[in-house]
This record gives sequence, structure tokens and C-alpha cells, in this order.
Amino acid sequence: MLHLASRSPRRAELLARLGLEFGLLDLDVPEQRGAGEPAADYVRRVAREKAGAGLLEVVAVPGAVVLGSDTEVILGDRVFGKPADAADAAEMLRALSGRSHEVLTAVSLVSAGREAQAAVLTRVAVETMSDDAIARYLACGEWQGKAGAYAIQGRFEAHVQRLDGSYSGVMGLPLHETAGLLRQFGLLP
Repeated sequence: MLHLASRSPRRAELLARLGLEFGLLDLDVPEQRGAGEPAADYVRRVAREKAGAGLLEVVAVPGAVVLGSDTEVILGDRVFGKPADAADAAEMLRALSGRSHEVLTAVSLVSAGREAQAAVLTRVAVETMSDDAIARYLACGEWQGKAGAYAIQGRFEAHVQRLDGSYSGVMGLPLHETAGLLRQFGLLP
């Protein structure tokens, strides 16, 4: 039985597109970057920790497989997690405005005695946004709970000039790579 270790409705929606039945695990895994920890290592570690924490929840289920994922927005050496409030979100959007940044999503699949992981890097170019455009976007509320203070699949998409990589990865679960991991575990043909 497959389990998704995530509170994200977007991840559940994306995973459902693969046509698999799965259970949801509502976990509280700390997402804190260690001092000097490279962004890629951080994202991979958090995805692995989510999957591992999920496996502990379903360890009594025979054949349990748990999927954990983490997505972060990266500009230079700065990792933009989820904004604390609207002011934090506005600051993030001002920093991303008129620039290209990276979105890194890591996916970990674990079962008793087995683990596999994939990571996808996508480059996103954002148009220059006026203060009014940022305020209008913040007013819609989509930014809440989103890395980098935006949802690519929502109103923010109108501000994206170019995307090089995985659209579903920016949403939170790169489907091509996730399907590959699920094939390795015999969950997809």
C-alpha cells in the first residue's frame, strides 16, 4: 500500500494523476536548513525525513511504501521556504521579481529495507512585478503555505515569463520522476 507523507493538497492531486490508490499521512516534520547546509542537500534530506517519518507511522502495514517530497525556491544561496506572513511573502516576491530562480523538488520513496530518491531542478523566470501587482497577488491568498510565496498553478502563472524544467515539480511533485521511482518499487507498470 502506497502512502503519501504530505499535508499538501497539490501533491495529493498530482499523485492521483498517476492512477494509484494511496493513503495520506499527516505528519509534522521540521523543515529547518542546517548552518552551511547546501540547498540541494537540505531539500533531499527533508524529503527523506518525511518519507522516513511516514514509514514509522505505517510500519505495521505489510508492504507499506511511503512517498515524501520537499520543494524549495532558491535564489542564489538563499532558500525561500514558506512565508511566515504577508510581509514576508511580499519581501520574497520583491526578491524574485524581474529575476530567474530555481525550484528544487526532491522525492523519496521508502519501504522496509529499501529507499530511492530523485530530485528535479527547474528554472523559473519571473517578470518585473510592481508593488501593486505584488499587493494584488497577496490579496488572493494563494501564497500561504507555498515555498517562495507563490503557486505556479494559480494566478502567479501570469507573472512567469519562462519555465525550464518540470511544471509539476514546481507544483510540488515531479510526475515523470515520481513515476520512475514507483516503477522501481513495482507500483506502476
